[in-house]
Amino acid sequence: MKVLKDVAVCILLFVCCISFSGCSVVMAAKQPDKKNLKVLNVGVQRDNILAEFGTPAATETDVEGNKVDVFKFKQGFDTATKATRSVVHGVADVLTLGLWEVVGTPAEAIFGGKDMAVKVTYDKDERAKNIVYLKGK
Repeated sequence: MKVLKDVAVCILLFVCCISFSGCSVVMAAKQPDKKNLKVLNVGVQRDNILAEFGTPAATETDVEGNKVDVFKFKQGFDTATKATRSVVHGVADVLTLGLWEVVGTPAEAIFGGKDMAVKVTYDKDERAKNIVYLKGK
């Protein structure tokens, strides 16, 4: 009878641990994607830069009449890196019965990509003529 009670308690603990785990796995999978910084080169058409970085945080015109975009983003991770991180967290969760979440979730919050800001000035044909990294790189 005692053995049956002990087994039931172990199963209950295991189910609780598994159901409360997984935050780090999901966080790793949902990290931001890696941006292709090679697009940020002199002569690249503005449309190509917008396709990679999306809508700028700010757009203005400088004193010479040139369009200037400022992009703010998190430089994330490629798909293979995100998948590997998710698998490592999942395995660690199972091996520690969910206790890994105490370490894994804060780690994913801290190592969630690098904040970046880039200022791109275009010529009259909307080709990049000057790229300045304001933050990151």
